[in-house]
Amino acid sequence: MEMSKEVKVSVPEIYGSLVFGDRVMKERLPKETYKALHQAIEEGRSLDLNAANTVAAIMKNWAIEHGATHFTHWFQPMTGFTAEKHDSFISPMPNGTALMEFSGKELVKGEPDASSFPSGGIRATFEARGYTAWDPSSPAFVKDGTLYIPTAFCAYGGQALDKKTPLLKSMEELNREAVRMLHLLGLPEVKRVDVSLGSEQEYFLVDKALYKQRKDLLFTGRTLLGAAAPKGQEMEDHYFGVLKPRIAAFMHDLDTELWKLGVPAKTKHNEVAPAQYELAPIFENINIAVDHNQLVMEIMKKVADRHDFACLLHEKPFERINGSGKHNNWSMCTDTGINLLDPGDTPMENLAFLVFLTATIAAVDKYADALRCAVATAGNDHRLGANEAPPAVISIFVGTELEHVLTSLINGTPLESAENSVMKFGAHVLPAFHKDNTDRNRTSPFAFTGNKFEFRMPGSALSCADPNIVLNTAVAEMLSEMNAKLMDVEPEDIEDTVRPLLKNMLMEHQRIIFNGNGYTDEWLEEAKKRGLPNLPSVPDAMPSLISEKNLALFTKHRIFTAEELNARYAIRLENYSKTIHIEALTLQDMVRKDFTPALFRYMCTLETEILQKRAVLPALPSTLEEHILQHMSSVAEAIGIRIEKMEDDLRKAESIGDALSCARFYHDVVLADMDALREEVDIAEADIPDSELPYPTYAKLLSSAI
Repeated sequence: MEMSKEVKVSVPEIYGSLVFGDRVMKERLPKETYKALHQAIEEGRSLDLNAANTVAAIMKNWAIEHGATHFTHWFQPMTGFTAEKHDSFISPMPNGTALMEFSGKELVKGEPDASSFPSGGIRATFEARGYTAWDPSSPAFVKDGTLYIPTAFCAYGGQALDKKTPLLKSMEELNREAVRMLHLLGLPEVKRVDVSLGSEQEYFLVDKALYKQRKDLLFTGRTLLGAAAPKGQEMEDHYFGVLKPRIAAFMHDLDTELWKLGVPAKTKHNEVAPAQYELAPIFENINIAVDHNQLVMEIMKKVADRHDFACLLHEKPFERINGSGKHNNWSMCTDTGINLLDPGDTPMENLAFLVFLTATIAAVDKYADALRCAVATAGNDHRLGANEAPPAVISIFVGTELEHVLTSLINGTPLESAENSVMKFGAHVLPAFHKDNTDRNRTSPFAFTGNKFEFRMPGSALSCADPNIVLNTAVAEMLSEMNAKLMDVEPEDIEDTVRPLLKNMLMEHQRIIFNGNGYTDEWLEEAKKRGLPNLPSVPDAMPSLISEKNLALFTKHRIFTAEELNARYAIRLENYSKTIHIEALTLQDMVRKDFTPALFRYMCTLETEILQKRAVLPALPSTLEEHILQHMSSVAEAIGIRIEKMEDDLRKAESIGDALSCARFYHDVVLADMDALREEVDIAEADIPDSELPYPTYAKLLSSAI
């Protein structure tokens, strides 16, 4: 048998080859245009039309060279996905020929139908006009024969209808307050502070043919039925395990496609659950990182399809095994190369580090409810707090060394320098090295990991924009409060004024710091005593989004208007209710049309077996068949009762007008109906032969990606 030949890829040659990035612009744009574009990006202002026309013409020519015939304004509406409308470069001529044209106006502005996207009441059906606006800070790229232009999306009245616009605003607010603070701390050379993001993406792969046999996976992204497989993740043998050839081929192809688009895919490995994997990129500017993560999710699905897989990005596609998250690694860096969350060798003397660390701790404590709202989805509710992911209560892990630093700062006592101990394995051939001063805590929602914070609560299908909008804005607010108290202090008195200020802030917000096991019931009790919010579900969390405190935060920093924030509140609740409604209808359809007929067929088989035995030899025992038949019959009765109740409750849910009340009903009643129905079906499924079942089992699905 001939071995398949692996196609060799020269990464330096292909990396960013489909991106109209800085290298291409520097080579192709006139010097004055290139300079004007960079100034527009750095100063946050629009490019004049003449320069835009020049950029558009050169961008078009470059795109055509790379096979593009169309262009699209690529944006991120509040669906949670990306959107695109493709227009060709063709401009017909009177003689029957065509020119390929693309103007600065077409580059800068587009006009999708704003009433057909979620708007939370901002747009009515008859108010269709909306605009997309070019974001020059995120480079254009070519994909599938189209030039993709990253854009923001707003309504005719200027209200933001997307995730990019508030993200860019939050970045600017954090930059402004951070630069002010650094100037006060004696670092006038700093002109800009950028936020960096690295988003680890978890996902599942299952065989495409099996995937297509599951209505629940097709319509909802998760399995609504399914008895446990004989072997799950209990042997802990899948994590970091050897990549199977088929998986390795998929990952190689995925890396190649992402590298062409300038996505810095770095790490790939098996995750904890069977059929689960992870991809992690190198840190980037947060705006570009968010765009790239959207591309990662899209390209994963396309490449998986080519390899006869289905890629599942739902937070909990399978019961009883781990779900998938998207770990949000967040840090702040100056244009002079300083990582503001790097403690250095002497953290107690690193005043800038102490200021930005304290601002982050205070921000997460004060706006924990807003952060929880940012990651609250129907899918993520199944994952959070399930002893596989952080609990719904937000706390911060800082580690032993930083805890000593903060304690010394609060108490005003000297810090005993912690020795960086040497890790020895005991075998002389193995190298000795200095171990990190901070352990890792995978049960913590918000963990310090050396020179960054890892926010572990976001779900795998979530846009990275949502939690980072909150985080950026909240930290900007805490820096703003500190700046206001320091602005009139003389430079020589800054440090003596800053340290008491940090002490007071840490004393006020130290309740959020917890270095222990976040999975225990004891911690939940302790968190309650500390006054930390516990918001386990979307209906519990979402009212916090429009609380007086959070409304004041976002309007003060001009991230959202009150109208925009209330629109997002309405959209998120409606999406939650619609998601569960679709899941319930899918479950109902599977049970009525697929599972119940299979159950009855199996019962008929048992009845026939019993009757045939009695016909051949009346005394021949059929105890086992009778027992199974009685069991199946009782389960069938229970299924009938459960499904009727669920259908009745769905009708009640559809009649509820208030968005929050409706979401609560779906959570408290409809989800409980679905769980009860599933329990009965899964009991029966465990006894029915695979050949009789109308869909592939967990055992087949979870072992199919090999």
